[in-house]
Amino acid sequence: MHTPEDDSEFVGKEPCPGCGSRDNLARYSDGHAYCFGMGCEYYEKGDGETIEQTTQDAKSQKKSDKLIPIGETSGWRSRKITEETAKKWGFTRSEFKGETVRVFNYRDPDTKQIIAQKIRPRSKRDMRFVGPGKRSKPLFGQHLWRDSGKKLVVVTGEMDAMSVSQAQGHKWPVVSVPNGDDGAKKALMAHIDWLERFEEVILMFDMDDSGQAAVQDCLSLPLTPGKLKVASLPEKDPNEMLMAGNSKGIIDAIWGAKEQRPDGLVSIDDIMSEVTKPVEWGIPWFLQTLTNLTYGRRWGEVYAIGAGTGIGKTDLMTQQMMFDIEQGHHVGAIYLEQKPVETAKRVAGKMAGKMFHVPNPKEGDPLWTKEELLDACEGLKGKVTFYDNFGQTDWEIVKGHIRFMAATQGIRIFYLDHLTAMADTANERESIEQIMKEMAGLAQELDIIIHFVSHLTTPEGKPHEEGGRVMIRHFKGSRSIGFWSFFMFGLERDQHAEDEEESKTTTFRVLKDRYTGQATGEVIYMGFDPATGRLFEKPDYDPNQKENDHGFDPIDDDADEIPF
Repeated sequence: MHTPEDDSEFVGKEPCPGCGSRDNLARYSDGHAYCFGMGCEYYEKGDGETIEQTTQDAKSQKKSDKLIPIGETSGWRSRKITEETAKKWGFTRSEFKGETVRVFNYRDPDTKQIIAQKIRPRSKRDMRFVGPGKRSKPLFGQHLWRDSGKKLVVVTGEMDAMSVSQAQGHKWPVVSVPNGDDGAKKALMAHIDWLERFEEVILMFDMDDSGQAAVQDCLSLPLTPGKLKVASLPEKDPNEMLMAGNSKGIIDAIWGAKEQRPDGLVSIDDIMSEVTKPVEWGIPWFLQTLTNLTYGRRWGEVYAIGAGTGIGKTDLMTQQMMFDIEQGHHVGAIYLEQKPVETAKRVAGKMAGKMFHVPNPKEGDPLWTKEELLDACEGLKGKVTFYDNFGQTDWEIVKGHIRFMAATQGIRIFYLDHLTAMADTANERESIEQIMKEMAGLAQELDIIIHFVSHLTTPEGKPHEEGGRVMIRHFKGSRSIGFWSFFMFGLERDQHAEDEEESKTTTFRVLKDRYTGQATGEVIYMGFDPATGRLFEKPDYDPNQKENDHGFDPIDDDADEIPF
């Protein structure tokens, strides 16, 4: 039995003797006819057809009862699709729910039978597939070509496939994926063995953002290296090229297609100019010793600071912020537990050497004047942007603000205090893992530096507030912080020490150094000047091996160290 899906040519429509319909009976060039009326399966045999074939194929016909009448071959004048092209590709015009529609008929590559149809009404947005069940679809036009060849062009629309075919006289294979840009990779993966049989597979996707994103997605297809190439067009897509009368441009694009690699793969030649540049120091810390140990700070990195309550981690961040402002950088201050007014006073105080956030004494000389405060605040104009969170500590919001400040104000140095405030209290560990992953990615993407403070868990033994040593495992979410941070620092101070100098000396400890690993375990001792509100290095301070008194071996490796 010849079915309407066979490769014989449609001749015309006739009245059906079976159901009495006016024109549902389709007549074909070899004499057979089939009624597409709903529920009617009237059939007339074609030349040389046997009863056995009719019986055998009648069963398979029932599987296609969701297909619409194939209709008549029809070019598309406004789209510059010729009758010849429509005939080659089986592009027809039919009726669907009382509306005239264009039909792209998908045929099985082996049997050549129609197994699905994409229907295009007047509105392109209402395009849909019809056919038996959820059967996987071939590539549109796959049945037209041999299973091997030199060049195969792949596009993301049926109209584009016919346009490319028409432009080059239907000589070279071209197919389209069924579901557009979003489904391109999945569709090609389903036919990867067939694609592999061609010497070159040329992606000629739309030149808009969606099409080019699909190109990038398909570059990782597991084809033989060098087989996949990408064509570029001066217009949006092949059909626009055809309508503009630029068939030659389509052919030029095919032959000019270039081999591509997935993003992230480069050769030594690609990066030679960067490799041979002199290695430069990063931007400095306010602590000169720390700059020497770390070779400065580099763009795209994140730095973690942890300490117990009241040790001075926020104060350290604020002084580093002041230092960057004095170096001419515009910084972003995201303090989630401190209002912008207080942060501004503290930063201005660091710059002026005045503790503006502390009230003047009721008697005696004032610590600072309003004029001094105003002068210091003038120095912050255009150099610092604060985030007033209004109680909002959601990472998605904070991330959006960082991206906005980087894009619109050119800010490249950020201070975030603190990480733990953004964690989901119901699932703290996993939420911190996700935040850290995204934060590190954001720093790389925007080429910025992010310093952040993290709270610590309660350690076994001596508390951090009494000088207990900070370790990587004490950071809340330590696994992810340790993995994504380029440097991790801990602050320690025994606030209750009997020795006054010891109680006022902070140990700044390098817990992790991803850059060289050489700074890990190094310490810097800092003092605090209450007259200026500033931290300073104490290079001559001798702790007298107090770490041994605390039960630690100063040369013992930290078991939590992450050396990469």
